[in-house]
Amino acid sequence: MHRIGQIIDWLGAGQTQQRLTGWLFLRLLALIYLAAFLSLSGQLAGLVGPDGILPFDEYLSQAAQQLGQPAAWFQVPSLFWCTGAGELPLQGAALLGSALALVLLFARWERVVLIALFILYLSLYQAGQIFTNFQWDTLLLESGFLAIFLPGGANRLLIFLFEWLLFRLRFMSGLFKLLSGDPSWSGFTALNHYFEAQPLPHVGAWYAQQLPDWLLQSGVGLTFFSELIVPFFIFLPRPFRLAAAAITLLMQLLIIATSNHNFFNLLTIALCLFLLDDRILAPLTPAALKQRILPGKSVSPRKAIPLFLAALLILPASLIGFSGRLLGPSALGSSFVLYEAVSPFGLGHLYHVFPTMQRERQELIVQGSMDGLSWETYTFKYKPGDPGLRPCFIIPHQPRLDWMLWFAPTQQPIHLYWFGRFMQRLHEGSPTVTRLLSLDPFAGHPPRYLRVLVYRYRFSRFEERNNSGDWWQRELLGEFPNLAPRNP
Repeated sequence: MHRIGQIIDWLGAGQTQQRLTGWLFLRLLALIYLAAFLSLSGQLAGLVGPDGILPFDEYLSQAAQQLGQPAAWFQVPSLFWCTGAGELPLQGAALLGSALALVLLFARWERVVLIALFILYLSLYQAGQIFTNFQWDTLLLESGFLAIFLPGGANRLLIFLFEWLLFRLRFMSGLFKLLSGDPSWSGFTALNHYFEAQPLPHVGAWYAQQLPDWLLQSGVGLTFFSELIVPFFIFLPRPFRLAAAAITLLMQLLIIATSNHNFFNLLTIALCLFLLDDRILAPLTPAALKQRILPGKSVSPRKAIPLFLAALLILPASLIGFSGRLLGPSALGSSFVLYEAVSPFGLGHLYHVFPTMQRERQELIVQGSMDGLSWETYTFKYKPGDPGLRPCFIIPHQPRLDWMLWFAPTQQPIHLYWFGRFMQRLHEGSPTVTRLLSLDPFAGHPPRYLRVLVYRYRFSRFEERNNSGDWWQRELLGEFPNLAPRNP
């Protein structure tokens, strides 16, 4: 017991050389929370409100019937069990989260605000169902949870947990690319397809697509190096840690320059702060601010006890989840229960960014008609449609419906289900759903008929763009879903 006490005391010792990095991380986290809540605020009613595509009230009712209470509360942790999931509570949670993010930005009541932000985003993460079931959502949840322990200074254990999160994000992404067996990755041709086939490219992707093959193949090599080798630098002495931060920062900036991945890359950059120290930030920090933050009080080892208990959940759960992905849940027996208990709270998740690469882009063009002869097209806000429209830069916003339509051509049952509900809402003329679009050609008077055409899209080459002015070239493949599913 004495030995365990010594370990806890050592883990709880204050890391005074990272007070500035911790303070800056909280400010960046506040901005990321603000972007995430604001992005969701305009979409929740159409996605999961009472007249939305997947009403969350229905989901909660089904969970209560199938699991019983309180089991359903732990499987689907959400404030909306108490408030209901009407449009007002959903919007209220997003707007309250935005306001609290501003409070955190100005360093007021930090710990209480961080707890509230975590609970609010967890509630919206559950409410969003498939529309918020993304790796950046769980990355924000685990980052936000760990940040609750950050006000007043970090200790060794907290720094390690942030590093462990960054390591998992980077290393798992590289490893699952190798294990997927995708010939695009093993043949170093993934970037030949990525820029035009990714969910929501912006104009930077068009320029990247024009790069020579040898440079794109070199980019795949750099990706493997940064995801399979560099993550181990995180746990090595200072020069390696600084190199890991620099290389990861470079990769994130390159992704931002060529991809619309909302706040994902910004949060990854923020996590890299824990690889730095105050020696780097101090010369860049105003003297008055340094006096506020430094030298500060040392962190009491007693405060490590709640964090130690949290680590006893996060570390085993993340290792069990990773092993379960490699070996299968049945191989782990009852130990997999821990992962299943922790993961609904956004903790201990897996990360596998683009383990397989789509080799062609298929776009669904939704049309309606009053007579079955003359067809009008529904226009989405951000996904490719009109070949002449320039792909736009929308970071840190994520239009969840536009993004999810990228998955629909796979025709997996889960995607056919939500897409069918979307089409049903269009047929009903649901105003909350049509507000998710750029143009409803029927102005609230739903059409009698709907159809979905599938086009193959590719970026125009320089010559094609100069001749036609179009950013995209497209070819009609058929009517959805009466054609082969996209694979992968």
